[in-house]
Amino acid sequence: MSKVISGISMSLDGFVTGPNVTRDQQLGDGGQILHQWLHEPDPRDTELLAGMRENVGSILMGRRSYDLAEGDGGWGDGGPAGPAPCFVLTHKPPAPETVRAPSVFTFVTDGIHSAVKQAKAAAGGKVVAVHGAGAAQQCLAAGLLDEIQIHLAPVLLGSGTRLFEHLGGRFQLERAKVIESANATHLRFIVIR
Repeated sequence: MSKVISGISMSLDGFVTGPNVTRDQQLGDGGQILHQWLHEPDPRDTELLAGMRENVGSILMGRRSYDLAEGDGGWGDGGPAGPAPCFVLTHKPPAPETVRAPSVFTFVTDGIHSAVKQAKAAAGGKVVAVHGAGAAQQCLAAGLLDEIQIHLAPVLLGSGTRLFEHLGGRFQLERAKVIESANATHLRFIVIR
């Protein structure tokens, strides 16, 4: 059965983007440092990333992530993991003729439970990767998230988008793995239900 896993880069003070996020600056002011482990990886970063990519069966994301990175200047003709099926949580889907990769993106308007169910069916037993803070928050609050992977960058951003906001409760986690590299401390937690 597919696991639902959020994997996201975060600053030490809890931000997954800097302030002033735009389509041209998708990680906000100063936020690109969060992805240094992706752009200038050391061998431990490279090994971790290869394992993550290999295990992705589908992706669950919010509409904001889609709007910021779909198409030219973003993911091109795919999603964040190329052709892997992406399920976008939204109240209103875009017009079909504006979707650059209609075979990749499915727009889900009937809530988080439906989106996770569809993403699991498409994942074929592989991981449903949760992309973005909003989708991760919704999955956690709904009791649908199995694991949280945080790629903790050694930086304090001071402001931006927080990962652990709007959760609506307390959650217990079990530390499963820690990998240190020059760029980040990679933390893996199992969500205790």
